[in-house]
Amino acid sequence: MDKDLSREIILENFQNPYHKEEVQDEHYVLANTRNPNCIDNLDINILFEDDKISDIKFMGEACAISTASTSIMIKNLIGKTLEEAKVYVQNFENMCNEEEYDPDVLKEGLAFQDIYKQNNRKNCALLPYKGLMKAILEYEAK
Repeated sequence: MDKDLSREIILENFQNPYHKEEVQDEHYVLANTRNPNCIDNLDINILFEDDKISDIKFMGEACAISTASTSIMIKNLIGKTLEEAKVYVQNFENMCNEEEYDPDVLKEGLAFQDIYKQNNRKNCALLPYKGLMKAILEYEAK
């Protein structure tokens, strides 16, 4: 993905994050994820139905990278099965760690394809995925 397009996607998702809103529904699984090295502190709320992710919302304070990464993650995972979500997460993590990944799976997530060059920012991009995986593990344990 072209660097200008990557910047545009990240900026758009930071300024107008998808599904950034409070959740007052006990059916959602809440996972807090925070970066101890900066301000990033996100509550990821996921609604699972029939082993699918039917909704995700988030709230919290976070930098542009974490906010944009969360927004893009949500857009790409609503409606996915748990297995599809795990494949997406693995591909995103691989991309961030300069490992082999399938670019077709990531869609807008490709905006972070160069994040590995800034290790401290890589943690910001991966933060929502850590919360998502916590929630999936909690859901699967039930």
